Amino acid sequence: MLHWPRWAKQSLIILIDFALLLQAAWISYSLRMEEFTYWNESIAKIVLATVPSGLIIFGLSGAYSTVFRFADLGMMRVLVRSFLIYGVLTTTMITIGGISGVPRTVGIIQPILLFIMMIGSRIAIRFLLVDLLGRHQFKGKVSKVLLYGAGSAGQQIAGAFRSEPGMEVVGFVDSNPKSAGRKLEGKTIYGPDEIGFAIANSGATDVLLATPSATRRQRQKIVDSLKEYKVVVQTLPQLSDLAQGRVSISDIRPLQIEDLLGREPVAPDVQLFAKTIAELNVMVTGAGGSIGSELCRQIATNGANKLVLFELNEFALYEIETELRRSLTDSRAKDIEIIPVIGSVCDRERVDEVLQAHAIDTVYHAAAYKHVPLVEANPIEAITNNIIGTYTLASAARDNNVANCILISTDKAVRPTNVMGATKRVAEQVLQSFAAANTETLFSMVRFGNVLGSSGSVVPLFQEQIKKGGPITLTHKDINRYFMTIPEAAGLVIQAGGMAKGGEVFVLDMGQPVAIGDLAKTMIQLSGLSLRDEHNPDGDIAIVEVGLRPGEKLYEELLIGESPKETRHPRIMMAREGFLEWQKMKASLNELQSSRDPARSIEILHSIVPEFNHQPLGDVRSKAAEPTEGETRH
Repeated sequence: MLHWPRWAKQSLIILIDFALLLQAAWISYSLRMEEFTYWNESIAKIVLATVPSGLIIFGLSGAYSTVFRFADLGMMRVLVRSFLIYGVLTTTMITIGGISGVPRTVGIIQPILLFIMMIGSRIAIRFLLVDLLGRHQFKGKVSKVLLYGAGSAGQQIAGAFRSEPGMEVVGFVDSNPKSAGRKLEGKTIYGPDEIGFAIANSGATDVLLATPSATRRQRQKIVDSLKEYKVVVQTLPQLSDLAQGRVSISDIRPLQIEDLLGREPVAPDVQLFAKTIAELNVMVTGAGGSIGSELCRQIATNGANKLVLFELNEFALYEIETELRRSLTDSRAKDIEIIPVIGSVCDRERVDEVLQAHAIDTVYHAAAYKHVPLVEANPIEAITNNIIGTYTLASAARDNNVANCILISTDKAVRPTNVMGATKRVAEQVLQSFAAANTETLFSMVRFGNVLGSSGSVVPLFQEQIKKGGPITLTHKDINRYFMTIPEAAGLVIQAGGMAKGGEVFVLDMGQPVAIGDLAKTMIQLSGLSLRDEHNPDGDIAIVEVGLRPGEKLYEELLIGESPKETRHPRIMMAREGFLEWQKMKASLNELQSSRDPARSIEILHSIVPEFNHQPLGDVRSKAAEPTEGETRH
């Protein structure tokens, strides 16, 4: 039956309802007459009065469009609505209007009987198709799911699981003390302090966080309580990401480390958001990168007049343009002009051409090489792109009267130990020098640390290593990093740009640093696996230290000086930092631009950034393609 064509299934249901209508006519008459009468003229009149009208009403109301294996309260609502119409019509015909030889009370008894019989038939069909045939025929692995949350979302998911033979709800955990010990969907509700007993007693293999309103702190607390158990942790999106009033199995996803490390959002300052975007022509360089693409998304939905996507990588440009055109359907964004441009920030003629052709008001400069080992292996290319490219863009912005030019910088620029950080610190100084010249263009920089979910960063690397069975490679057990979600970082960059007066180094509050070793252990746990170490030699995934790479720090910093100033935004600080005076800077830039000698170029970087403590290149070229937790990837 499950594989019948749809018309055949509908025909079967119509035949069943036809039989139920006949039975309801017979039983209602027999009950009224207090004796069983199999057939007579009165029953025939009842059948003629109720069967055609019933089938027509049920058909028009959508009762035969329901997929019975997924039947739920929606189906019940359809049936109730149908029976209200049917009951009124039947009562009017038989009880009020009257039919010769038919007792008037049959007009009340028959609809009630039919409603009970039809509801019962739907439940029986669903039970047969799903609970008996569906689960019996399923040959795959059945996940035993413990639902953490017995509220509305948990109840909806439990109902949806009835249609999934590969998933079985084995219990609930809920923080409401009044729920503990009770039953829901026939399964026990446990308290949070009983979660260990619940897993052991039910044999749960998965824990699903059916708590879409939970904060990240609350999710972290739940995950901490699951550390000693080998269960896969999954979750539903937050309430803001779910369609109102409906939760489905398709919403379930593995719990990501981003769900735990990110912070609760702070409402954006609308005025700061609008200052460099609203009704203006905006260009984003590096528009296809992690930060660049998120800047484009937020700029496009916050009232910009025109958005130029400036990108050297053709495929990355195609992806972000396609995404924006597909998603910009709401009234605030549908009128924005999206312009994809292939180009390099090192090409002055191309940059001038674009700035002039589109009358750009604001530039967000996110284009840069940021992969630490690759930059160590290719210092000349990094210097050209990160420093000369920034100088080219900044001078073009000044000469074309761009109102705002905001550089996306990195924590690696603070007391840098690698070429990437040094090039970004020089790029900062280039903009500081331009700002000191009192140009009409407001130049500013926004500095922050690692962003979660960026390409090539530590989180996807660990995920891939876990997927392959390990081991996880950790450069040092004590290494830590700041982390921020990409949407939060991009939103704060835009708001920082709105506060610029010229020359500021804005520093984003990155929250508390994260120990990368603890991060690796948590990711192993979220995968339902165990750590293999001296205490648990039979564990699933080992963590192996491979040593710090050239240029890596144990701890990252965000400030060169001390005592940053507060701003009107609680997560944006402002610093005024020293920079090389322009004549010396100009001479150094000219030499960097002409030099093809890596050793000499690094010497020049030292002269511009005295705090640059560079380590020898060593064998970094052989390891350059391997991502590490020492990267900052925008």
